[in-house]
Amino acid sequence: MKLADFLASWQGLTFENRFHRIALVGLIATNLTTGVALTQVERTVVLVPPVLEGEVSLARASASREVKEAWALFAAELLGNVSPSNAEFLQQALDPLLAASLRRPVLEVMTEQVREIQRERIGMSFLPRAVLYEPDTDKVFVTGTQTTSGPAGKPVARTRTYELVVGFAHYRPVFRHIDVYAEPPRTLDRLKAAGKGEGEER
Repeated sequence: MKLADFLASWQGLTFENRFHRIALVGLIATNLTTGVALTQVERTVVLVPPVLEGEVSLARASASREVKEAWALFAAELLGNVSPSNAEFLQQALDPLLAASLRRPVLEVMTEQVREIQRERIGMSFLPRAVLYEPDTDKVFVTGTQTTSGPAGKPVARTRTYELVVGFAHYRPVFRHIDVYAEPPRTLDRLKAAGKGEGEER
């Protein structure tokens, strides 16, 4: 029997109807699976900011190295360029970027520094020289020259390193670790070398 004759018969119509039902159920199942998968997949946003040289990626809870470096540099310049007139503003600008575990201790230190800066009429400026990212620790080191000046006396310049861990929550940056010291970056290699040196002296 030819296919056209079979499809024209009652039996052929029944078969064709059954086939369409099965195909329809299959299409509904695949659409539902696709919809569920799309709601569970984390969206990644690709950006080309003007301050960066190339594309960077930003997900809900993570970001590429370049984004972390850019935010660490922003924080270092924010913390390093303080004067009596802008000290309180910088404190308010940094507050929403701090992780919950850091907010209280950092703001307490900043409040005390703001009082001292306003009392002594001291101004601080920071000129970044290098930004280093350490993948093993997820730390970003921003090193440069910190210059402190007051109403009396010559400006004092010294090396300054801002050590930060930049995380992300709901596409927003969160500073989870901040340390500041007057020496080169405390990278793992440098800390290991320092540990060996101490061991040899003993």
